[in-house]
Amino acid sequence: MRYLFFLCFLFLILSGCSKSYEPEASAISISAVKLPAKAKAVSYDKNDAPPPTPQITEKIEQKIIKEATLRFETDNLENTFNQIQKTVSSNKARIINDSEGKDYGTIFRNLTVKVPSQNFDRFISDVSKGVNYFEVKNISAQDVTEQFIDLTSRLKTKKKLEERYLEILKKANKVSEILEIEEQISTIREEIESKEGQLKYLESRVSESTITIEFYKTIAEKEGVKISYGSKLWTAIKSGFFSLSDLFISLLSVWPFVILFFVFAYFIRKRLKRRKKE
Repeated sequence: MRYLFFLCFLFLILSGCSKSYEPEASAISISAVKLPAKAKAVSYDKNDAPPPTPQITEKIEQKIIKEATLRFETDNLENTFNQIQKTVSSNKARIINDSEGKDYGTIFRNLTVKVPSQNFDRFISDVSKGVNYFEVKNISAQDVTEQFIDLTSRLKTKKKLEERYLEILKKANKVSEILEIEEQISTIREEIESKEGQLKYLESRVSESTITIEFYKTIAEKEGVKISYGSKLWTAIKSGFFSLSDLFISLLSVWPFVILFFVFAYFIRKRLKRRKKE
């Protein structure tokens, strides 16, 4: 009986403990439900793009040196030259060298043209009109962007260094310090001028392209038919006469040495005769 009463009492205690524990469980579950709502407050819509990170991008202009060499045959040198002159004028170019000559079988003419780089391709296209084929057609493009950037950076550094030395020079009091600083400034100034010259040279080669054009006309076969054997013989005689004249003029130009030679020869011969008599 006592054992049964003890079991009932224990059951009541356990049931009371379970009831007293339920509110705490409910509180925990409520707080667990509220956590996502708090997290939602700091969340953002996936459709909204995040603010872009600022990026500083400096566009570097390419520095390219373009050059070309053209060589072709033509039937009429004068017409070809006139056509090239028109192309030079229409593309705002300029001829900086013009030479012509004749070898055994051809008459040729060489031109060196400076063309604005933006008109380089159009100039090549205009010159190529009417040309059947090119014996030589070399087109090159050299990228000097890296060299240009390097020179520019070094130039800025040297100019900043010069400014610092000028500020120090204003504060210097001793004559020895002033002379030493001025010497450093002079050295830096020479380097600055050298790099400025290199930059100007690069800029000129980039802004204006160089094109060398050689065109020629074959004349060997035509002259062989027109010139007779007698004409060739007379030409050879005239050539020999001119060679003899050149030799005579050369001898005249050294007449003092010839006179001295004969004078020395006379005295030496006279002395040898005296020795024989003795």
